[in-house]
Amino acid sequence: MQTQIIEQFLNTPQGKEANDILRTCVHCGFCTATCPTYQLMGDELDGPRGRIYLIKQILEGNKVSEKTQTHLDRCLTCRSCETTCPSGVQYGRLIDIGRELVEKKVVRDPVSRLKRYALRKIIPYPQRYSALLAIAYLIKPVLPASLKQKIPDKSDVQKPGVQKSGTQQTLLNDKPVRKMLLLEGCVQSVSTPATNISAKNIFQKLGIDLFSVPSAGCCGAVSHHLSAQEEGLDFMRNNIDAWWPYLERKEGEEKIIEAIVISASGCSAQVKEYGHLLRHDKNYARKAQYVSERAKDISEILRDEIHWDNKINCSGKKIAFHSPCTLQHGQKLDGVVETILQYAGFELTQVNDAHLCCGSAGTYSIMQPELSQKLLHNKLDALQKHSPEMIVTANIGCQMHLQSSSSLPVKHWIELLDELIPSPAIF
Repeated sequence: MQTQIIEQFLNTPQGKEANDILRTCVHCGFCTATCPTYQLMGDELDGPRGRIYLIKQILEGNKVSEKTQTHLDRCLTCRSCETTCPSGVQYGRLIDIGRELVEKKVVRDPVSRLKRYALRKIIPYPQRYSALLAIAYLIKPVLPASLKQKIPDKSDVQKPGVQKSGTQQTLLNDKPVRKMLLLEGCVQSVSTPATNISAKNIFQKLGIDLFSVPSAGCCGAVSHHLSAQEEGLDFMRNNIDAWWPYLERKEGEEKIIEAIVISASGCSAQVKEYGHLLRHDKNYARKAQYVSERAKDISEILRDEIHWDNKINCSGKKIAFHSPCTLQHGQKLDGVVETILQYAGFELTQVNDAHLCCGSAGTYSIMQPELSQKLLHNKLDALQKHSPEMIVTANIGCQMHLQSSSSLPVKHWIELLDELIPSPAIF
C-alpha cells in the first residue's frame, strides 16, 4: 500500500512503525472473511481493511472524528486477521497505534472516560478487585440480570489449599529441583484461584518449583489496550524489576530460572510483547527482551515436559475446548492444548468457527456490551452444539465471559489435567 505519512508522524517511532506495517498491506480483503465484527455488521469500516484505511488517513493528516474512534473501538484486537493475512500485516500493533493517536485528538464523553478510568484503576489491582467483588456479592440480589451474570460464582473464588493430597512427591527426587516463575495475574488470582493452584500442583509432580514474586502484578494489557500506553509500560517495568533479581546471572553462572510461566493466554501474549513495546527505553530494552524470550504460555511448557507413553483412561469425558484469540492468533499456539487434552484421553467435540472471538476481549465485554453479547451467544451455540459435559478454555477473560451465559460448567483446562493426575508415576 502506498503511503504519504506527514512529517509530524513519520519522525516518530510510532509513525515509522505504522508506515512500515501499512506498506505491507496489499488491500486484498482476505482479512474480512475472518473478522468477527465485519461478519456481524457487514460494514467495511468495521473490518481490518477498513480500519487500516482509517489509520492511514490519520497518519496522512486527515481529519479525525468520533466516527473514526467508534470504528477503531469496535475492533476486538482478536488478531484473527493476522492469522489469515497472506502478507503478514501486523494489524494488532497498528490498531494500538491508531487508537492512541485518536485518543489524543478526540475527547470522549464523560461516561466513557469514567468507565475506562475505573477499569484501569480496578482490574489490574487484585485487592481493589477483590473488595469490589465482595460488595457485588452483598448487593447481587438487587442487581439487574445483565450485571448478575457477570459476577463469578462464589464457590470459584474460595481459594483451595495450595497442595492437594497425593501431590507431595516430585518426579526427580535425586536431582536438584528446577525453578520457574509464575505470573499470578490480577483478575485470575481473585476470580479463579484454582487455575494457578492446579498449575503449581502439576509442576510439582514434574519436579519443578513454580513460584511467584509478590511484587509482580498486572501484565499491563488492560491499560495498554485502553490507550493508556505509558501506564501500561509502567506495569511492564514493575514486573521486570520484580523478576530481574531471579533472572539476572553473572557470566559463567548456571541458569537458575528456566522460564516465566503464564496460565492466562491473554497475559502470556502481552508479556511476550515486552521486548517490542519497551525497545526504545534505554533502561529496560535489554531486560524486556530477555523477559519476553523466557515468557511461556503454560501449554508450551507442558507440551514439552509431559511425555505420554500411553493415553490416560479418563472414561472418554466429552469436552468442548474454546481456544482464546490470544492463544491461537496472538501466540500462534493453535492445537497445542487440544493435543494435550486428547493425549490425556478426553474426547474433544467439534467447534464450528473456532477461530472467531467469544466477545470477551479484555474489557470489550464492558465497553461494547451489545456486540460482545452477540459474539458470546454465537460462540456458546458452537461450543454446546455437540453436547459436551463441560467447556474448557485457556484465558480468564474468556472463562468468566463464557460462564456468564453457559448452561455448562466452564473451567481452565489445566484444572482438568490436575484432577486427572493423582501422582507423578504416569509421566
